[in-house]
Order: sequence, then C-alpha cells, then structure tokens
Amino acid sequence: MVTRCSWAEYDELRAYHDEEWGVPVHDDARLFELLTLEGAQSGLSWLIVLRRRDGYRAAFSGFDHRTVARYTSRDVDRLVEDPGIIRHRGKIESVISNAAVIRELQEHGGSLDELLWSFVGGQPELREWPADSPLPASTPTAAAMSKELKKRGFRFVGPTTCYALMQAAGLLNDHQPTCFRRAELMVG
Repeated sequence: MVTRCSWAEYDELRAYHDEEWGVPVHDDARLFELLTLEGAQSGLSWLIVLRRRDGYRAAFSGFDHRTVARYTSRDVDRLVEDPGIIRHRGKIESVISNAAVIRELQEHGGSLDELLWSFVGGQPELREWPADSPLPASTPTAAAMSKELKKRGFRFVGPTTCYALMQAAGLLNDHQPTCFRRAELMVG
C-alpha cells in the first residue's frame, strides 16, 4: 500500500499528485500554465480547475505567452462564453495581462523561471511540519513572492495563490512526511 498526501483521495487527484505535484518546473510556458490554473482556483477547488486543464490549454494557445499577450477584448468576450474554462472575466483578463508581463520580463533578459525560483535560492525548499498538522494558507516566502509579482504587474497572485504555485511547481516540497513522493523529490 502506497501512502500519499491526504488530499490525493480521488483518482484524478491521485494521478496529478503522483506524477506532477511538487516536481520542479523550470519551463516558462509550464510555469505560466500553473500560475494561470492556480489563479483560476481562487475560491474554487483544485479538482474543478484540474478537470478544465485541457480547456485552458486550448483556450490560451497552449500557454504560449507571446500569443496570449496579443489577445484582445474580443478574445475576452469569446473566452467568457467558453465552457471549458472558469468563465470569470477578471481571471481571464489576468491571464492575458500576466502573459504580457512575462513577455516584458523576457524582453529585458529575464524569465518567469528566474523570477519565481529566486524566492527559494534556485533550489526546492523542504518544509518540515507535523504529519497531523494542516497546511497553512500561505508562508512568508509566498507573501514576498506575491508582493513582488504584483509590483511587476501580475494579477490574481495573492499569497495563497503563490503558495499553491510554489507547491505545484516544486519550489517547495510540501508532501506530507509519510508520503512516498516526499522522499522521491528530495534534493540530496
């Protein structure tokens, strides 16, 4: 019997947990996808968003930020009607706005990867916490990330969203101590 994090109880969540959650990501397109999905999750369950991931990939050009940054108000109107995504106008507009910020970062020689990973010194953090304690909604590092991202013009990047992004993108190994993935993802 394999022991997993307690939140990975549904088959769909189990596969995501076992194969993706917490694996370090350094590709800007993939980080843009995770940033978008975590922002979409705001106020919703992760399973709702995960079930729409393919819809998001189709709606947002495979998360090619250069293409998404050129979306217009017509695209927003079209996407508000798209049943394959969360049809929240503000969240949709934030994806387009965030794509433009990523494009600007790259035009100045940076990357989303460099920016996000700078908050953990380029290496995943291993968070120590008691097995029976609930995860916090945020951390000081996530709050600092949120503040910097907002300063640069990113939207829907509050501390809770940034914390979830850190977990999903492997900036933080937040698997429960008894979870088999925790040890597999430890940097040695």
